[in-house]
Amino acid sequence: MDFFNQYTLFTFLINFSLINKNWPYPSKLPLSCTVPWPRSCLLSPAQGLRATVGRDASPHWPQHEPTPDFLRQGEKSPSFGPTQPELPQPERGTSPLPPSCCGERGLEGVIFPIASHPRKSVIPDVHTEAVQAALAKYKERKMPMPSKRRSVLVHSSVETYTPPDTSSASEDEGSLRRQGRITSTPFQSHSNVEPWLNRVIQGSSTSSSASSTSSHPGGKPAAASNLMAHAQLVFVLLIQYVHLTGVPVNSRVSSKIQQLLNTLKRPKRPPLKEFFVDDFEELLEVQQPDPNQPKPEGGEMTALKGEPLGVVTNWPPSLLAALQRWGTTQPKTPCLTALDTTGKAIYTLTYGKLWSRSLKLAYTLLNKLTSKNEPLLKPGHRVALVFPNSDPVMFMVAFYGCLLADLVPVPIEVPLTRKDAGSQQIGFLLGSCGVTLALTTDVCQKGLPKAQTGEVVTFKGWPRLVWFVIDGKHLAKPAKDWHPQVRDASADIAYIEYKTSKEGSTMGITISHASMLAHCHALTQACGYSEAETLTNVLDFKRDAGLWHGILTSVMNRMHVVSIPYALMKVNPLSWIQKVCSYKARVAVVKSRDMHWSLLAQRDQRDVNLSSLRMLIVADGANPWSISSCDAFLNVFQSRGLRPEVICPCASSSEALTVAIRRPPDLGGPPPGKAVLSMNCLSYNVIRVDTEEKLSVLTVQDVGQVMPGANVCVVKVDGTPYLCKTDEVGEICVNSGATGTAYYGLLGITKNVFETIPVTAAGVPVSDQPFTRTGLVGFIGPDSLVFVVGKLDGLMVVNIRKHNADDVVATALAVEPMKFVYRGRIAVFSVTVLHDDRIVLVAEQRPDASEEDSFQWMSRVLQAIDSIHQVGVYCLALVPANTLPKAPLGGIHISETKQRFLEGALHPCNVLMCPHTCVTNLPKPRQKQPDVGPASMIVGNLVAGKRIAQASGRDVTQLEDNDQARKFLYLADVLQWRVQTTPDHPLFLLLNSKGTVASTASCIQLHKKAERVAAALMEKGRLNVGDHVALVYPPGVDLIATFYGCLYAGCIPITVRPPHPQNLATTLPTVKMIVEVSKSACILTTQGIMKLLKSKEAATAVDIKTWPTILDTDDIPKKKVANIFRPPSPDMLAYLDFSVSTTGILAGVKMSHAATSALCRSVKLQCELYPSRQIAICLDPYCGLGFALWCLCSVYSGHQSILVPPLELESNVSLWLSAVSQYKVRVTFCSYSVMEMCTKGLGTQTDILRGVNLSCVRTCMVVAEERPRIALTQSFSKLFKDLGLSARSVSTTFGCRVNVAICLQGTAGPDPTTVYVDMRALRHDRVRLVERGSPHSLPLMESGKILPGVKVIIAHTETKGPLGDSHLGEIWVSSPHNATGYYTVYGEEALHADHFSARLSFGDTQTVWARTGYLGFLRRTELTDASGERHDALYVVGSLDETLELRGMRYHPIDIETSVIRAHKSIAECAVFTWTNLLVVVVELEGSEQEALDLVALVTNVVLEEHYLIVGVVVIVDPGVIPINSRGEKQRMHLRDGFLADQLDPIYVAYNM
Repeated sequence: MDFFNQYTLFTFLINFSLINKNWPYPSKLPLSCTVPWPRSCLLSPAQGLRATVGRDASPHWPQHEPTPDFLRQGEKSPSFGPTQPELPQPERGTSPLPPSCCGERGLEGVIFPIASHPRKSVIPDVHTEAVQAALAKYKERKMPMPSKRRSVLVHSSVETYTPPDTSSASEDEGSLRRQGRITSTPFQSHSNVEPWLNRVIQGSSTSSSASSTSSHPGGKPAAASNLMAHAQLVFVLLIQYVHLTGVPVNSRVSSKIQQLLNTLKRPKRPPLKEFFVDDFEELLEVQQPDPNQPKPEGGEMTALKGEPLGVVTNWPPSLLAALQRWGTTQPKTPCLTALDTTGKAIYTLTYGKLWSRSLKLAYTLLNKLTSKNEPLLKPGHRVALVFPNSDPVMFMVAFYGCLLADLVPVPIEVPLTRKDAGSQQIGFLLGSCGVTLALTTDVCQKGLPKAQTGEVVTFKGWPRLVWFVIDGKHLAKPAKDWHPQVRDASADIAYIEYKTSKEGSTMGITISHASMLAHCHALTQACGYSEAETLTNVLDFKRDAGLWHGILTSVMNRMHVVSIPYALMKVNPLSWIQKVCSYKARVAVVKSRDMHWSLLAQRDQRDVNLSSLRMLIVADGANPWSISSCDAFLNVFQSRGLRPEVICPCASSSEALTVAIRRPPDLGGPPPGKAVLSMNCLSYNVIRVDTEEKLSVLTVQDVGQVMPGANVCVVKVDGTPYLCKTDEVGEICVNSGATGTAYYGLLGITKNVFETIPVTAAGVPVSDQPFTRTGLVGFIGPDSLVFVVGKLDGLMVVNIRKHNADDVVATALAVEPMKFVYRGRIAVFSVTVLHDDRIVLVAEQRPDASEEDSFQWMSRVLQAIDSIHQVGVYCLALVPANTLPKAPLGGIHISETKQRFLEGALHPCNVLMCPHTCVTNLPKPRQKQPDVGPASMIVGNLVAGKRIAQASGRDVTQLEDNDQARKFLYLADVLQWRVQTTPDHPLFLLLNSKGTVASTASCIQLHKKAERVAAALMEKGRLNVGDHVALVYPPGVDLIATFYGCLYAGCIPITVRPPHPQNLATTLPTVKMIVEVSKSACILTTQGIMKLLKSKEAATAVDIKTWPTILDTDDIPKKKVANIFRPPSPDMLAYLDFSVSTTGILAGVKMSHAATSALCRSVKLQCELYPSRQIAICLDPYCGLGFALWCLCSVYSGHQSILVPPLELESNVSLWLSAVSQYKVRVTFCSYSVMEMCTKGLGTQTDILRGVNLSCVRTCMVVAEERPRIALTQSFSKLFKDLGLSARSVSTTFGCRVNVAICLQGTAGPDPTTVYVDMRALRHDRVRLVERGSPHSLPLMESGKILPGVKVIIAHTETKGPLGDSHLGEIWVSSPHNATGYYTVYGEEALHADHFSARLSFGDTQTVWARTGYLGFLRRTELTDASGERHDALYVVGSLDETLELRGMRYHPIDIETSVIRAHKSIAECAVFTWTNLLVVVVELEGSEQEALDLVALVTNVVLEEHYLIVGVVVIVDPGVIPINSRGEKQRMHLRDGFLADQLDPIYVAYNM
């Protein structure tokens, strides 16, 4: 074991021995705060419902489909009640075999043949009834409703129904992740340390040999006992040494110890572990597999072969050859009939017309379109086809015209506006395909949005297109010698069909001429198409089945297609059935939506006869819900000539084209099948018959047999494409000559999807031919029937289990359907938050639904989904009607909806977030280690080569003459001395908002005014020495003069901010409180403020009769005071400094005369202040360093202070910077609020700053009592860089109540340094330095240099022991200018006595320190300071009082707030606090109120993602509601009080349940 590793282990052993006896394994605690929904709400057989259908029997359609117009006007619930005949249940077969009996056939017990006897009744909506039954089992629990503006907050309900986080502790810091784990008996605890030491000393003789062998480079590790003995001996030596010398320093150290320290001073990287294991690589809870989860048990499946493609004697060599044959030999035969919105046939295209028009178009495209005398198009170029759904004739001409010209058509939707859903992605596809020409019709072109030039606008993300109208007058007649080349089908691209992926990206799928011909051949054989048949097509003819049947295969077989436009279906859903009757159509191609609509409208039709149909192709038969539409349609129309075997569901995908289709018995098809499957097992990809009559079942119908000439297999969805077992669900793959060939221009995913090689479990390829992935999830049943249970695009993986979006939609619809939301206008998708999918459900709310009704519906939907799918919904949002982005044919554009949700652009009117039930992978709560003694920490630091974190400023005694220091012991004496030596020297210069000088004060002027004030206090106020006087003045020279007047009279001044005349109700009580708490015997103020304090308006806010004596100093007589008071001792109280902390506590500290002069001395030395200097101060003069700089430092140092009241910046934002430039100031001070005002106010109005030059500034310091705001200081530096401001000059200061000036950059010394720490480590009170840009990195800037005379040490917050370099602890300070204690009226200073007189529990126990209440760390840098020593940088992390203790970890509000502000552009400000263990986030909305609810999900997401916390309440308020004090700090506790008292007037309050 090398020396480094030996001592790594040694450090652990020492620390471990001091912690406790028990090895601390982390306990697994419940992570969710919400009680799960009861599982007992399942139907029993006695309730009269047969659970044969999961959610499929409800007559509904996919969420992508719109609601027809006839329903939108007076929509009624499509319940199949007593007015309609009743359908029988699908018959069940024999009792199913147990799963283990599945052999190669696999699923004999799963499939139930549909009964062949005629049916005369309607299937009730079993799923709806099942959901209602499940919900009935729930106890009515009132969930707290979100409250909108001016609503009352329901606090009690949240406390009742959102239990506080019960996880009592946190991540186990002691758990070990080293390779050689020690598993021997734990050592004795701390209590037995004496006998343990004795035993070690007795047995120390064995240690030397152990150390020598174990540290030898090539030697083997010593035995554990030897190593322990060695560790114990060194530990004893260290303990003895520490006890002798206190805090260790590098002097008088034994050579052995010195060698150890020298060796470990610069450890190798990664750094030596301290008393914890940095285990942030994988913090999140990994979902453990359920040992009882179902597993597939069948044998491995084999590839399924379809019937061979039949040989046809005169089959044309290509589709164009077929068109040429029919166009020349059968020119009068009808090819396509187009209908208008009334159902009338407006045009019938014959084969002759199709051929001649296509020829004209092909000739025109190739010969008449030129660009710079060059043909615009060449063979192989891509051309966009932009045709409305109502014009199939022109589309067909354009499609075949392009094929004849050897061009590649790319059919797309008509872009109606520049912001169509998905339009940008379509533009990206066109650009990647190199499309430069778009074909369209005259009517369509006129309807497109135009630019001012009259040309069609360039849509967002689209390439520049030439739009060409193909109406007859624009086409040229072909030359006599021009003939198109009608080639045989080849591997060249015939056309490109677009597809939108789950993520919203659009891809172009290329179909070759050979594939197109093979697909037509396979469809002809599977559907038994014959010449001159009539086909009714309801689908979109530009893509998918509508294109394959209605445009391609129909031409191959000289069929007549009647195209039903979407607009006609919206007006008259029965139109397709009427056309089947009138045209005696043999085949109809529809979706289950069309069947459902016709059911709702069929009651008025009596003369319908469907006996002519031999095939009713259901294009979306792969959707699990289609079975209900098929069954219901059959049962209604069976009496009108529809035969059961006519209904033929099919499965298809954009990549593989048609995958399977059910054949009628006369075409050799087997009887149809049905499977009743357990939804729970399906979520694990396992097929099980549901034998227990549960609610959560899924009934699916087969989609027929594999296409002719195709091979099909089912492979695992994730990873390597291994073949599935016979009882396992997977992705269906197809090997056929009739599939797509590639994604255009995307080689990587093309290989993955179109060139998949399925392999057996042994890794042997199934075939040497590549398969195409279909994106369909399913399995192969008996009789080689294909079953589809969902699509990959709709699959949501939550905690290992897979859920289908369509299934969740069906369950939501079954909860009081159509009462509150529009049917068919529901989107379900998943978003990734905290490394797992979270389910989001968005629905369009009906305008007449009340907020309370909608909220109750939402809560019932949550319960239903939880009960039936055993999965929680993360977010449920309702949006106003017709606001969700629409897909081309009116349905919901899912990916665009998801995008808007993630961008905060959905604008919902109701939101319900339920993170507590969904997020189960939060990190384990932290578990603090007990009994880690301060001694073990100091020893650990020594062993790790870390110095104790202690630093100090320059020594004051060596910097200044002692006689001069004694002379300047009292500020009143200093002022009198200056009056004698330099009476006319200017000390103060006050500017007004116009930038002109409002008043000045020289030494003599200030002295005389102070004398008059002192005389008035003694005569008018009759005050005694030691009485307290409140100074209520606006910022100005009067405030300074009265302060010195109080010192002259021997009174104790307290500066108080005057109340705001326009806001007396909130500002005057603070004035009153300070006056009372400070026991002020008198108030000095101006006449105007005196009137305000005694006014009627003031009487409504406070009791004005209890004011002490109020004196105005505006017109006091010129009198000299008989003798100026001289304090008997420097320790006597000089003034009281009162301020309200960010936690809302009013704290006054006592400043002695000695501390006051020491403070001025330190500031003078740090900033090099002399009488010849000028400094500019833009701070409030009422407390802290702002008061000291405004009132004290100029008198002490003699420099001139240019005073800029921050309030004046509200009317002239450039005042401060203009003054700095005008007076060429080298040193200036401001607050964060001033800096923010300048950054925001001047960022857009830089013209105001003409002539301003900031190159004179050497030091610009932000006075603060918080962690430096790096983002603000950096943006300020960048903004004013062009005005000469150096980035190096901007820095921060740090002070607090116990010491108002601990750090201050000053004019000398190295620049402030910045380090990056791991934010996750900070939560565990640890500092982990990382590189800039690392994940979870947080920049921390040094808070300025430590002032002369100030000593700082970092102490443990609990043990009060000293900590090592770069360790997080409380900052303690020792300094001559420390305050002497708190001053409170209730005498509670004893509670805080240790704040001012704390001592270390170990090491140097003699020094008296003051506890700042701030967490931070010291780090020795490589820089050197003025004295040549290495510079110690102090980094402030945050106030201990403000930290939030959540899940055993310590969070700093500013970190959470920074994340939240980044979440959305409309968030102006944010503040967080806790309430009953819930995290409350208050967000100021800078935008329209319709954006308010968008923020709820975004805020919840970002806090979960970055901080592993669940937000309990999100409050959206107006700008300016979050209270901010004069230093620019948020008053979070005031905000909390306002929230609890319902005084925030929120726009919206969301309770995340």
